[in-house]
Amino acid sequence: MDAANDDGSAAIVKRLRDGLVNDWNILENVFRLMQREETFWAQPQQWDEGKIVEFFQPEKLKQLINLTVTEEAQAHSLDEIEQLCQLVIKYSVKTSHGRFHNQLFGQLDPFGLAGALITEALNAGAYTFEVAPVCSLIETEIISSVRKLAGYETGDGIFAPGGSTSNMYGIVLARYKFAPEVKTSGMFGMRPLVMFTSDESHYSFKKAAHWLGLGSENCVAVRTNARGQMRLDDLETKIAEAKARGGQPFFINATAGTTVLGAFDDINGIADVAERHNLWLHVDACLGGAVLMAHKHRSLIAGLERSNSFAWNPHKTCGVPLQCSLFLTRESDKLLDRCNSVEASYLFQQDKFYDVSYDTGNKSVQCGRKIDALKFWLMLKARGYGQYGHLVDHAINVARLLEDKIRSRADRFRLVLDTHEYANVCFWYIPKALRVAPEQETEEWRQRLYTVAPKIKEQMAYSGTLMIGYSPLKSQNLGNFFRMVFTCFPILKDDELDFILDEIERLGENIVI
Repeated sequence: MDAANDDGSAAIVKRLRDGLVNDWNILENVFRLMQREETFWAQPQQWDEGKIVEFFQPEKLKQLINLTVTEEAQAHSLDEIEQLCQLVIKYSVKTSHGRFHNQLFGQLDPFGLAGALITEALNAGAYTFEVAPVCSLIETEIISSVRKLAGYETGDGIFAPGGSTSNMYGIVLARYKFAPEVKTSGMFGMRPLVMFTSDESHYSFKKAAHWLGLGSENCVAVRTNARGQMRLDDLETKIAEAKARGGQPFFINATAGTTVLGAFDDINGIADVAERHNLWLHVDACLGGAVLMAHKHRSLIAGLERSNSFAWNPHKTCGVPLQCSLFLTRESDKLLDRCNSVEASYLFQQDKFYDVSYDTGNKSVQCGRKIDALKFWLMLKARGYGQYGHLVDHAINVARLLEDKIRSRADRFRLVLDTHEYANVCFWYIPKALRVAPEQETEEWRQRLYTVAPKIKEQMAYSGTLMIGYSPLKSQNLGNFFRMVFTCFPILKDDELDFILDEIERLGENIVI
């Protein structure tokens, strides 16, 4: 007898149960879509014919795809479900298109995509060896390998859902080491804990100060120089000021690859300051951590081994499918476990039939956690991290070449920095109406120039030929400019850089200033 009540639901349950065998065939339809060129537009010979996105405003998009979800599902055949999937793909941004340069990530590594498909199919959680035996070992191996790359002789780590959470792990661990009683009794009656990060660092630190009860005012912004690097003199000043007003400094963040300029803070210099004041040093290497594998540009992250912890997003630069984010610490003595563990006797029993040291859930703030390590592991098994090092070097070298090409078009383009440190290149396009003599470049002229990038970006969206982001730089009082970011994939040839600049010029002809 069916468990369902005899009110018609038993018949529905039986129909669903009997139909499951056929429902699994949807995977064949989806894999067929995955094999179509227009799903990715990943090959260079396809870039001219395929749009990055077919852009429509939200209300129009709602008309093109029936998004409504109702209590009573309409009967859809597998072919009709495939058509819905096809529409989702059609109107989504093709981030693997070789001319998508809008974010800090880009084209997928195919081995990473293979790992992502396996990860989703296994549908396991990375909290106990019991439910994810192989993947628990894979995560342990990746953490160990990256720890050694970073120069940590000892340590621990965890995969987290994005760089913001990885950075928050660093703050929580620093707070626990400084004041372990906070875990149980809270921060009542304590002097305000104060953290320091540059005014060009990621916004996640101010958000973390809010979420963790430190207060956003106790996330102190340290001034940067013209290249976007933290000023050590201002760091010392801000620490002294925090102490003078009754605060308790405990944490410094150094950035290895700022979001806009791609700037690298002086980690060794900041480590000296941290040691003098007995502060935890965390390095946000979410963007720039890829230089750990580089051959020519490894020196950008010199001093990382002196940090207490760092975060790295291999989904940025390296082509790992979103998301893949690591938190690493050189602290041992199970500090990460002691900081984050609670008694969950139904999950983390200590009398299991295997080595429970491979149960990673106790050191995570999450319970259910994706097995993000598998994607990165499969890539490294296929290529070895040495080959990715050459690709990171190539991306940085291509960025320097773009700077050269921009200089050769000095009447139409202007660099924000003469030379950037990483794979970021920031620049303005100057349309004909704004090409004036230097003495005519007034404040009013600059304000008009700052409107150019957003207007060309709009043209990019509707043409679908190119996607590059734009940004202001408030710390330097600079308005909107283009931010081009190169990644390991696609592996660009030099002539593609000419297309990028030519296309910006072509689209710039259609704007009104």
